[in-house]
Amino acid sequence: METTVKLTTLTKKGGCGCKIGPADLAEVLRTLPTATPNPNLLVGLDTSDDAGVYKLTDDLAIVQTLDFFTPIVDDPYDFGQIAATNAISDVYAMGGTPITALNIVAFPIAVLDKTILTEILRGAGDKLKEAGVALVGGHSIDDQEPKFGLAVTGTVHPDKIRPNAGALPGDILILTKPIGVGIYTTSLKHGELSEEEIKHVTSIMTTLNKTAAETMADFDVHAVTDVTGFGLLGHTSEMAKGSNAGITIEASAVPVLPRAKELAEGGHVPGGTKNNFAHLENDVTFASHLNQIDQYILCDAVTSGGLLIAVAPNEADELLSALQKNGVDAKQIGKVTSENPGHITVQ
Repeated sequence: METTVKLTTLTKKGGCGCKIGPADLAEVLRTLPTATPNPNLLVGLDTSDDAGVYKLTDDLAIVQTLDFFTPIVDDPYDFGQIAATNAISDVYAMGGTPITALNIVAFPIAVLDKTILTEILRGAGDKLKEAGVALVGGHSIDDQEPKFGLAVTGTVHPDKIRPNAGALPGDILILTKPIGVGIYTTSLKHGELSEEEIKHVTSIMTTLNKTAAETMADFDVHAVTDVTGFGLLGHTSEMAKGSNAGITIEASAVPVLPRAKELAEGGHVPGGTKNNFAHLENDVTFASHLNQIDQYILCDAVTSGGLLIAVAPNEADELLSALQKNGVDAKQIGKVTSENPGHITVQ
């Protein structure tokens, strides 16, 4: 659709970069009373996981998640696709199968052409169809800043949940999408990306984690998370703390978008990325050869990123090969250790 409205100019922040920062969020959540224990709540708030899981029967549990954000690209249809892909990803990250979704809409209905909202919803709807997810309703409000997302419900066998906690020493870490997305989308907003680069980063954000999730289901995977607003190291930190294990990341092995470093050096580092970096100050040790920009990239606030998978070492090569054979651009980026539990070492 052709439109003269650039959606990214209507908001201060975009995509998962508009999340409340991890430090501020932690400060708010720690003041809340402890939830009443429920034996059917298999995954709740304790480990900052990607979604909640509630057991219905011995063979069936539901996975619930919600994600919404402001525009991260200018094309409405692409924005809808990205928002849907991002929301569905949390179910895949839990080892689940997404089945239904609800739209969440905030839109300045008297200011923007209604066809823009139509295109956002059409993009989301097409992505839901691709994932085999049924749209069952939604809710909308009139708001000055456009925002869109979805609440997604999935199913999983209680014995096949893949939480972000559970990584074991010796496990190999595999990442299924490149990082640097936040730097790219900030550069897009600043008019610094070519049309080809916009298409490239959009294709990454609109690629479902469905194939990666289905592929890993056949392997001895101990922990999984998807890499989004808190960045690669932020979500890795949650895995390390939840698993009470140390994690080593090989910086040179991490897949990064081609111009991410150049663009970051040009000043296009999102505020969310800097917040992530500041929050991780005491949880990450960087090798001396990694400069400030290198460190920012590893903390970059990603939208609709890949899965970070901790797999048993004897199955890592086979899983990596299977992912790549199935069209997933996966890379081995690190390992889990018994040293410095809860801490990340970047080499």
